[in-house]
Amino acid sequence: MIYLLHEDASKPTLVVKGDLHKYIIKVRRHEVGDALFFRSKADIKTLHKYKITDIDGRSLNLNLLSSEILEVQSAKKLHIGWCVIDVKSIEKVLPSLNEIGVSKISFIYCDRSQKNFKLDFERFERILDSSMEQSGRTSQMEFDTYKNIAEFIKEFPKTKVFDFCERVLEDTSHFETVIIGCEGGFSKNERELLKSQENFRLNTSMVLRSESATLAVASKLLL
Repeated sequence: MIYLLHEDASKPTLVVKGDLHKYIIKVRRHEVGDALFFRSKADIKTLHKYKITDIDGRSLNLNLLSSEILEVQSAKKLHIGWCVIDVKSIEKVLPSLNEIGVSKISFIYCDRSQKNFKLDFERFERILDSSMEQSGRTSQMEFDTYKNIAEFIKEFPKTKVFDFCERVLEDTSHFETVIIGCEGGFSKNERELLKSQENFRLNTSMVLRSESATLAVASKLLL
């Protein structure tokens, strides 16, 4: 754990209760005198160092030692247009995508997406909170949605497309926006729409699930 999120981080004294108290004391086994780092979501760029001064059964008190602006983020930007798949599958890979450094995910309801999948961005953000604490990242991943691929391409005309094709993504490649399809790939109409976009594949003979492809492409472009 690189830092902990707390809404009162930056105040001269900090009182920690509930699950976070249990985590610090029972899981991390910190004691009086130990130093911990905190950030607040309201000012995520500033890192605050605190010292534990008192511990009881339900809370612990900390005093502020120092504060400094310290940003941790990817050197590159990547915006993924991800055709909607099962939300449970999305949630499993979100922490990894966050740690790799993906800047933004636009969820697209493509022809083969199941329209009953409802995206809960507030839940996604809660999942990412733990990922940010563990990785040290300080930039918030952004989310939005598009009704279809045509709408997304209209706004991002230079988008590259991950698909079955001859061109293999090179190690030196970099671009900022990519579309990745859902299970079953793109429909005939969508392929017609995307034929003018630059396509690429990964150097593998195996068929990747949508979430595996998303992780692999993000890793290749950002790391």
